[in-house]
Amino acid sequence: MPAFKDDQIIIIAPGSESTVAQLGLPESFTPPRLRVRSRMFPAEKEGEWEPYKVRRRAGTKVEKAAVPQEEQDEINDMKKSLGEPVDDEVLYEEDPVSEEGAVWPILEGKIVNWPCFFALMTHVYNTLNPPFHTPILLIAQPAWTPREHEKLTQFFFEKFKTPAFGLMDSAVATSWAYGVHTSTIIDVGKDKVDVTVVSEFIPHTTGRVVALPECGGEGMTQRLLTLFKSKDKAFTREMCEQLKRNPICEILPVGTALPGTTETSASETVTNPAAAASTGATGSGPGPAAAIGTAPRGPGLDTEVGDEANGDDDNEGVLDVASIVAGGKMEEYLARKEKEKQDKLAAKKKGAEAPQTQAKTSRLPNSKREKATFMYEDHHLLDTLKGMNLGTKGMADAQAALDEGPSKKIDGGEAAEEPRSAIELNGDAGSLLTSSNRGPIRREIEVGNERFQAASGGLLEKIADAVHRAISSIEEVNKRSELWDSLIICGNGSKIRGFKDALMSTLSTKYLISPSSATIFTSELPSNISTPAGTGANTPQPQLGPHGSSSQVNPLLLAATTAQNPHLNPGLAMPSMHNSHSNHGQTPTSIRTVKPPEYFPEWKDFGYDEAAFLGAQVGAKVLFIVDQGQSKGYMTRPDYNEQGPTGIHEYSL
Repeated sequence: MPAFKDDQIIIIAPGSESTVAQLGLPESFTPPRLRVRSRMFPAEKEGEWEPYKVRRRAGTKVEKAAVPQEEQDEINDMKKSLGEPVDDEVLYEEDPVSEEGAVWPILEGKIVNWPCFFALMTHVYNTLNPPFHTPILLIAQPAWTPREHEKLTQFFFEKFKTPAFGLMDSAVATSWAYGVHTSTIIDVGKDKVDVTVVSEFIPHTTGRVVALPECGGEGMTQRLLTLFKSKDKAFTREMCEQLKRNPICEILPVGTALPGTTETSASETVTNPAAAASTGATGSGPGPAAAIGTAPRGPGLDTEVGDEANGDDDNEGVLDVASIVAGGKMEEYLARKEKEKQDKLAAKKKGAEAPQTQAKTSRLPNSKREKATFMYEDHHLLDTLKGMNLGTKGMADAQAALDEGPSKKIDGGEAAEEPRSAIELNGDAGSLLTSSNRGPIRREIEVGNERFQAASGGLLEKIADAVHRAISSIEEVNKRSELWDSLIICGNGSKIRGFKDALMSTLSTKYLISPSSATIFTSELPSNISTPAGTGANTPQPQLGPHGSSSQVNPLLLAATTAQNPHLNPGLAMPSMHNSHSNHGQTPTSIRTVKPPEYFPEWKDFGYDEAAFLGAQVGAKVLFIVDQGQSKGYMTRPDYNEQGPTGIHEYSL
């Protein structure tokens, strides 16, 4: 078989949330060039799928009614003669934003809808539009079974007539990206976490944690939704998802107090432990202990939620605007928002008398601010407007009136005049091409300390326990310390601000020990070793007799004390130091992450959360170009014709 070229290789990495792909290997590896949502839409014909939502084009009904029927018939006859669609026909268009009615074929890393998944792969392949002689490398998820590997092999060979096909485990691909042969891969996905121990580029299946549920990005979204609902705030799942992706959502390290919950003053001392444990308050009743930010959590007087009588004001920023608009109350809603805007402007002018206080507040880091705002893109509201058939002008006016994005402000920060529709600005409907009318409707929403608690509720602890189980399952005990020192945290679910640092802090808190702390267990030490005293000196002990033995000594404790006793016999100390690292792998003395590579400038700017794709690029270069199949890294067409789909187990990595 002739050798493959760099520009003829396809790499596909399917995921629960998005699928990335690329045709060709550049000289310097780059992030994936194609990214699509991992969902498809049922087509009108049963068994077929569409990559985007197909809806009726807005405005055609209004424009048709404005023309008399006789004139409309003449126009339709003319259009028919020219081969153009007539106004009596229903016009459809693709909506690349809407996810209404979408089917997601991958759930928790597992393929749950095979026809939809095959349609997704076909859409990706057709979008890349490769030449005929194109090999394919597919990144496999840990949850895929050997039988599913065979099913995928059969599909790609028979559907796309590819000359070569290979499967590469996502954990192995990540280790290739970082250039380490032994590591612990913590892959945080959309709705699962995979923990894989890789030793000498071979993933260990024993003890591998596959699809740990409720610990991925979706788990953090649901945690935010639960927190907001517990405070009677009308947040939706989509609001929490966009908040999680916003920089104001941050995971604080273990032991860090939330803004406004603790102060250094004596008034913040916990006076009622029961109230602190149940509601978060430092004391009972109103007063300093129940000040703003430290009030009990719950409805009613003197709580963070506020008085029950004013509950509607708390929820104004998160109203279901789509229901209001659909119910014909859009004018009333816009009038109320206009009044709120005027009140904010008046409060802003009044607060200008204390510029030093405002400047001090604006300089506070996000982790010190009790409240922050973010821009929410309301796709549901946009879908509601599209379904109302408002016409081109009505649609533009509604979007301009409901949008609260930064485009409504001028350079000086003051609110600009109410924007006009595109028709008023340009004079005709054909010029409706501005991004403000084609983009989503944005709404400004304020949130409190909930934005710091996305990973609360034991999520980080569950991941830390999974890492400990995976490393402890390795039979080669001398490898465990190296695995603890070679952690790789990747996956798009780990992109949330502060997540990786918080996970490392949790791991260190739960499992890290210091060798010096082991000296408290002096009962396990031999009699010839001196023990540390409270003054810092060592208590002398009798020397070991000629028939003595240290074989019964805990090697970790011996290693901790021999460092303080250089006068000991080197012949005794050196073997004990070696045994301490090879036989005591259950409790690590250090936990570190692997430093990402620096020789891929494009990836350095993009980030290494999708390091598996970088590893697949490296693997494709080695397997298809350099090795050319000598190490059986991929399956060729003659191999498939001879062995069938079951032969893929001898070729995949």
